[in-house]
Amino acid sequence: MSWPAPAARMQGIAPFRVMAILARAQALEAAGRDIVHMEVGEPDFPAPEAVNAAAQAALARGQTHYTPALGLPALREAIAGWYGQRFGLSIDPARVIVTPGASGALQLVLGALVDPGDRIGIQDPGYPCNRHMITLYGGEAMAVDPDRAAEMPGLSGMMLASPANPTGELISASRLAVLYRALRAQRRFLIVDEIYQGLQYETPPQTALVLGEEGLFVINSFSKFFGMTGYRVGWAVVPEAWVEPIERLAQNLFLAPPTLAQHAALAAFDPPVLDELERRRQVFQARRDRLFAGLRELGFALPPQPPGGAFYLYAGLPEHLDEDGETFAQRLLEEAGVAITPGSDFGANDTARHVRFAYTTEVPRIEQGLERLARLLSRGS
Repeated sequence: MSWPAPAARMQGIAPFRVMAILARAQALEAAGRDIVHMEVGEPDFPAPEAVNAAAQAALARGQTHYTPALGLPALREAIAGWYGQRFGLSIDPARVIVTPGASGALQLVLGALVDPGDRIGIQDPGYPCNRHMITLYGGEAMAVDPDRAAEMPGLSGMMLASPANPTGELISASRLAVLYRALRAQRRFLIVDEIYQGLQYETPPQTALVLGEEGLFVINSFSKFFGMTGYRVGWAVVPEAWVEPIERLAQNLFLAPPTLAQHAALAAFDPPVLDELERRRQVFQARRDRLFAGLRELGFALPPQPPGGAFYLYAGLPEHLDEDGETFAQRLLEEAGVAITPGSDFGANDTARHVRFAYTTEVPRIEQGLERLARLLSRGS
């Protein structure tokens, strides 16, 4: 590469393979191919109409200036009120930090917490950007079973997601409580990514905030359950003592979250919007059940029961296939017109023989995808 050379830290930032698959799928579509999309973790539903209307109204009023670095006071209060309404919690709005998406929240929290050389436990398989953000701040991301995190020497803290990407796994309230108490006793922090909160199926949504405040950082977003991916607005709830240092970092990194997106997000808590989001959750559940049954019938390795949250199925390849997940995903796209994500995007813990399916498309398209999968598998690898 020509001068100047990239920073050495860039060697630890791997490409997100799913984006290359998406780009190839779009190129095939542009050439006239029909592609069943089950690769990208984005709801196929548009943002709720009331949310879009709120953004348009804010634009018409000329509300396009910077907001405070921590977000609109009204939105911080609305988020705190959401925790009261849904979980019976009394959260001080001063602890709520509005951010440019959940990724912005993670950047701020990790930037405030992680020193060079710190070792941070993460799930494996897990969302790849988490380990890359840790690396960006000079930390070391270590694959750790959450149930054993407190036993691991040298950890500064643990970061986990529930529901999780790519597995859809839920960490029960009791497991999370044991982990939090053990980490807190050792003065280690816990970051809980709850961006799929609300997209749970057999059990009601939960939040780690019921556990306490000290050493606990909770991340959330308007992208997944609320269906506002392109608005890029999320939030963090942090201990009171951490608000000021995170505000300083926010002022320097982002200046402020997107203004129109914040005004739009205020409408996300309106009762008619929440009713629509509940209907969508039920649609996701029906899709999950159809895809789970279809993949099991085709010989993919799956847990005994469908995962309890998010909108993914993380599946082991059928035993008779003599190829890895990356090769299979590429072949499935090129030969059958079905786009999925290789498990290697999500870590190193037995990921090479896994793939992720996102049930973010309608049931008839899922059925088409299953039919195409069946034809490809009948030909072997």
